[in-house]
Amino acid sequence: MTELAEKLRVDKWLWHARFYKTRSLASKACQAGHIVVNGHSIAKASATVSVGDHLQFFQGPHLRVVEVVALGERRGPAPEAQALYTDHSPPRVAKKEAASDIRTAPVGAREAGSGRPTKAERRALDRLRGDDEDS
Repeated sequence: MTELAEKLRVDKWLWHARFYKTRSLASKACQAGHIVVNGHSIAKASATVSVGDHLQFFQGPHLRVVEVVALGERRGPAPEAQALYTDHSPPRVAKKEAASDIRTAPVGAREAGSGRPTKAERRALDRLRGDDEDS
């Protein structure tokens, strides 16, 4: 294998592994410093990854921790993309469990599906949040 084939741009690998829909989105995530390779935040999409590297990044609200197993030559189907990495991500927390945690819920948060607040409930929520227009 040549030296060029032993390394691949991180944005291109993230796109091949189907973590990002387009290569430009992967490049923007790299430039924003959202991708961590082997414990170091990268600022350029031209940074390279090789087999054995560990990547950390957020995909929506979930932290993804993956190990590069293969580099890949194209952006193929999902089973081919999943063969490029080993997932070491922490288990995802269910939405109901996360919402039940009082520390993460915003002040005055309402339970999903409870409908719109009445006028009295809305005024009580405004007082609780400190959004009184009278003051």
